[in-house]
Amino acid sequence: MTARDDILHRLCQQKREIEQPGAWSSRQRFVDLAGQFMAALTAVHGEPHLTPTLEDAASKLGQILTDLNAARVVINDEAPLADLHLPERWPHIAWHTVGQSEGDLRDFCIHADVGLSSSAAAIAATGSVLIHSGPGQSRVATLFPPVHIVLLPTSRLTADLFTFTASRNGSPPTAGRPPAAMTLISGPSKTADIEQTMAIGVHGPKRFIVILYGAT
Repeated sequence: MTARDDILHRLCQQKREIEQPGAWSSRQRFVDLAGQFMAALTAVHGEPHLTPTLEDAASKLGQILTDLNAARVVINDEAPLADLHLPERWPHIAWHTVGQSEGDLRDFCIHADVGLSSSAAAIAATGSVLIHSGPGQSRVATLFPPVHIVLLPTSRLTADLFTFTASRNGSPPTAGRPPAAMTLISGPSKTADIEQTMAIGVHGPKRFIVILYGAT
């Protein structure tokens, strides 16, 4: 037996059962997740709205598009947006659905008035939303237009990012591959110079609107 074998043999003799730590639990506790999310989003210059049903959310969306005089809207092809048949509701608007419409997506986004998406999760602690990228879900659709609108159910609210991660750990994978990218968005695009003078909308949308729907 070599010295290496002797060391490995002795190490194997030292194996013992180790008590595994319990499931991680967040310290964040919010009685009203929707209320906390809306307050946090407002604090970072976002614009939250809460509606009771998906149809009410669609009505709020239509009101916002009218107020914006939106003429060109790019939309990610994802639930619940795909279920609303938005181009049929407002045919006077030029729509581009990611992965479905003909024409150059980037060129349309450059000249679009609004980018519309859903979100994988809404983080109550920070007022952030988690955006997936992949087939039918484009980052340029949420980055290029001057206004980004997110529509999602309150069932996707979670206390914080750690709670969201813990809820996904060990769960069976969803259909297909994981998203190409995951982006956390907290309000409109913001930056500051060396004197910490805040500027909004320099590197992305200058308005960020979230429409939540569902019982809380």
